Amino acid sequence: MTDHVLLRAAVLGAAAGARSATPLAALAQRRGGPVRILATLAAAGELVVDKLPGTPSRLEPGPLGGRIVLGALAGAVLARRAGAGVVAPALIAAVAAVAASHAGASWRAYASRSGFGTPGALAEDAAAVIAASIAAEGALVHSS
Repeated sequence: MTDHVLLRAAVLGAAAGARSATPLAALAQRRGGPVRILATLAAAGELVVDKLPGTPSRLEPGPLGGRIVLGALAGAVLARRAGAGVVAPALIAAVAAVAASHAGASWRAYASRSGFGTPGALAEDAAAVIAASIAAEGALVHSS
């Protein structure tokens, strides 16, 4: 297994910690049909729901568990496509999802306290989408 796959899995896991459906949507962009459409709709819906006042904290057991599972799934899908074993990338992505969930919650709390709640959330959206897109396409590491 290459370090490139592990790095990409970690980035996808971190993106899942920010926006759980985004990594799978990024991976689905290479596919056509219903998978791509459903994954994109799920990710877009999450971008909206995340801003609603009744949305639970990402650190509650249910939302955190979902981020862990979806991050691990994204890492496994990526590894499978690369012809690598899935266990290590899935575990790395899951750990990255936990770390990014905590970092994102801290970021959002700071942004809200500073009066930049919505812009902070939008910045996190952008970071998650960009990171997941780059990791899904394999543009993180230049291969010689």
